[in-house]
Amino acid sequence: MKKGRRPRRDELDLWNQVARTAHKMPGRPEPAPSRSPTPTRRGGASEEPERTPTDIPSAFGVGARAPARNSVALPQSTSDRLARSRVDMDAKSYGRMKRGKLVPEARIDLHGMTLDEAHPALVGFILSSHTRGLRLVLVITGKGQREDPYDPMPRRRGVLKSQVPQWLKMPPLGPVVLQVTEAHIRHGGQGALYVYLRRRR
Repeated sequence: MKKGRRPRRDELDLWNQVARTAHKMPGRPEPAPSRSPTPTRRGGASEEPERTPTDIPSAFGVGARAPARNSVALPQSTSDRLARSRVDMDAKSYGRMKRGKLVPEARIDLHGMTLDEAHPALVGFILSSHTRGLRLVLVITGKGQREDPYDPMPRRRGVLKSQVPQWLKMPPLGPVVLQVTEAHIRHGGQGALYVYLRRRR
């Protein structure tokens, strides 16, 4: 705004809105109320009556902080993903299975195998169990080693534990597998999986 020019009405409105958001600093006396300048005509007559400042629109939000959002997705473990999986089998049977009340009818131990060895062994075991009409089988994967921060060579640890649940969802095993969940502690806990098979047609 140029020196000596009287403020326009829109400028006065903006000033009144900003002034309403000001707060007194602690320890300082309350300033005397002042009136905003009003444009006048020649001879001192006011051009229009003083306007009362209106409320600030909610969308304006002077000084408001945006809500904090957690934009970082925390990594999930295999146990977390299995615990959050949808339950497709009978809820009552699922509850008994999770509590270790159902006894697996067969088991396979993949612990210590490589991926190339474990995959065909798992496929043969699951398809054979389904052909025999079995419903609940146990797949032992091992808990996997924890990551060593001092290991100079980066290594993939616990590969079977993370890979086996993926194999069980993919063909040729996916069509015969109804539910996969972590085993009860009496059947291996985090180092084993309950695999509930569909009924043979």
